[in-house]
Amino acid sequence: MITLAALSGPLPKVGVIAAAALLAVVLLHPVARDRATAMAGALVLAPALLFAEIWHSPQLGIVHRHPLEAAVLAIVGLAVVGALAALIWRRPWLIAPLALVALPFRIPIAAGGTTANLLVPLYVVVGAGALATVVRRLGGRSLSGPGRFEPNGSERLNPGAGRWVERLLAVYVALYAIQAIYSPDFEKALQQMVFFYVPFALLLRLLRDLRWTPRLLRLCLCVIAGLAVLFAAVGFVEYATKTLFLNPKLIAENNVHTYFAINSVFFDADIFGRFLALVMIVLSAVLLYERRQRPQLFAIGVLAVLWVGLVLTLSRSSLGALLVGLGVLGAMRWRVKPILMVGAVVVVIGVVAVVASPKTFGLNQGLNGASSGRAGLVSGGLHLFANRPLWGYGSGSFETEYRKTHPTTSTTLSASHTIPVTIAAEQGLIGEIPYIALVIVAAALLVRGARRDPRRAAIAAAFLALVFHTLLYADFLEDPLTWTLLGIGAALAYSSPLDGEPTVARADELAAVPA
Repeated sequence: MITLAALSGPLPKVGVIAAAALLAVVLLHPVARDRATAMAGALVLAPALLFAEIWHSPQLGIVHRHPLEAAVLAIVGLAVVGALAALIWRRPWLIAPLALVALPFRIPIAAGGTTANLLVPLYVVVGAGALATVVRRLGGRSLSGPGRFEPNGSERLNPGAGRWVERLLAVYVALYAIQAIYSPDFEKALQQMVFFYVPFALLLRLLRDLRWTPRLLRLCLCVIAGLAVLFAAVGFVEYATKTLFLNPKLIAENNVHTYFAINSVFFDADIFGRFLALVMIVLSAVLLYERRQRPQLFAIGVLAVLWVGLVLTLSRSSLGALLVGLGVLGAMRWRVKPILMVGAVVVVIGVVAVVASPKTFGLNQGLNGASSGRAGLVSGGLHLFANRPLWGYGSGSFETEYRKTHPTTSTTLSASHTIPVTIAAEQGLIGEIPYIALVIVAAALLVRGARRDPRRAAIAAAFLALVFHTLLYADFLEDPLTWTLLGIGAALAYSSPLDGEPTVARADELAAVPA
């Protein structure tokens, strides 16, 4: 590892492309044994690339000053991953609830004078799940369902599955890696690959290969509902005591305004709101499709708690995402035309309210002030795109290039808060076209046939709500929720007939809560 970390020059850029190639194999190769080999390569290459890039940076100063302690910490971490991998090897279905539990938790790590909020628990779970898969596949034992194994380790992907979502994901990640070569901020692009694309692609593969039985779906529903209630309770304590646990910027904003926004264990109130909105959409599917009283009462109670939490985040983008998700659910549960009419009425009422009292909505400060500076970021991103419409400035370059033409003292600037604009500025049409194609194909995959399946209807509505949220905030493929929804949704859409499960599930299979 020290030898790899000491290497410099073009190696990291070649390594990023190699990582993208390994992910393409993980996502697309039909033979499970070859996918496992590529998975093992990604597990080794990703941390090696990161260390090679930041070995001489202040971020690893503690490693240079205290090598023994760092080595002991690394050994302990590997032991934890190994122990968890052994557990998942025996009970493969555990990867689903463990990943859902780990999804929201970001650990603030201070190094070199900066603080990064990393999904450390999720990295541990994904690493353990990938390691268990590698051992199982390369060891000659294969998975046919939760807890069941077959002697053949070369099973193939369902040939009838239209795998265009995986193909477009592989194409986008490959282009991102290639366009990182000429980026003025290659380190940012590398970190995106190592911290987001590599682990999240492995997560999608793990979830995609699971057999999603009604029992596993019920368990996962209970997990996310329980987490959401717990996080909302933390937010209620924040609101009652007027104290926050994270995000100094939000703390400063709350101190100078009459309102008080909560963020619970999330670093950002908008990310907390996004999580609550998506969970509420899934629970709303239970309410719409379930006929029994007990699950309905359960859903209503949880929704009431989460609604209060969502309002206290003051996240307008999350409220909009919730409306979009509920509209999609309503259109699939009933008919599209009445839902569109109701949506139009809601929009008209909103416009009238804004016109009648623009000060209430902050419009007296101008569009940029009302959007907390996001309008300026969007216009700046469009200006960058106009300068280089074909190939952009390179992956991860938005902040660097924006600061050149728009001097700002902000220390939190990282994107335009509108994902299509960020991609257009960084990657031009070369990246924008695959992104748009991915959104369209993924939406078509998840929505097609979902009207007759409440499980898939919930996933489709949540995904479309997330896409809407990324138009007003940030983080699309940088959010593990995107890959999780795509992994589960693809698995449900293309369930193998060999599983013995019907493709259309009853509503109680989604909603029934274990006693």
